[in-house]
Amino acid sequence: MKVVNITFKFSDGTPDEVHPAVEGESVLDVALNNDIKLQHNCGGVCGCSTCHVYIEAGMDDLPEISDKEEDYIDRAVDPRINSRLGCQCVIQGNEDIVVTIPEQDFLGH
Repeated sequence: MKVVNITFKFSDGTPDEVHPAVEGESVLDVALNNDIKLQHNCGGVCGCSTCHVYIEAGMDDLPEISDKEEDYIDRAVDPRINSRLGCQCVIQGNEDIVVTIPEQDFLGH
């Protein structure tokens, strides 16, 4: 099984954290397994925008964005070209990933 590192950066100034991720895990899974607070109101099934993150590096190693995910990202706070939903960023095991977690102090939808 392939293993890569995910570097989590935080918009609130919290120090970066680096955690291993195995092929098939999502960015949301790795965050939650390492006590990183990342909202996930729908339970990680691409039913809201609360696990919105910015992919700073490694985007080419993630699955392509679906129309459904893109619709939810449009509802996120401050969407950008590198926005993804953490629940949909499933590790394929070829490239390290760098993720920035935006402020999480809002009620998502």
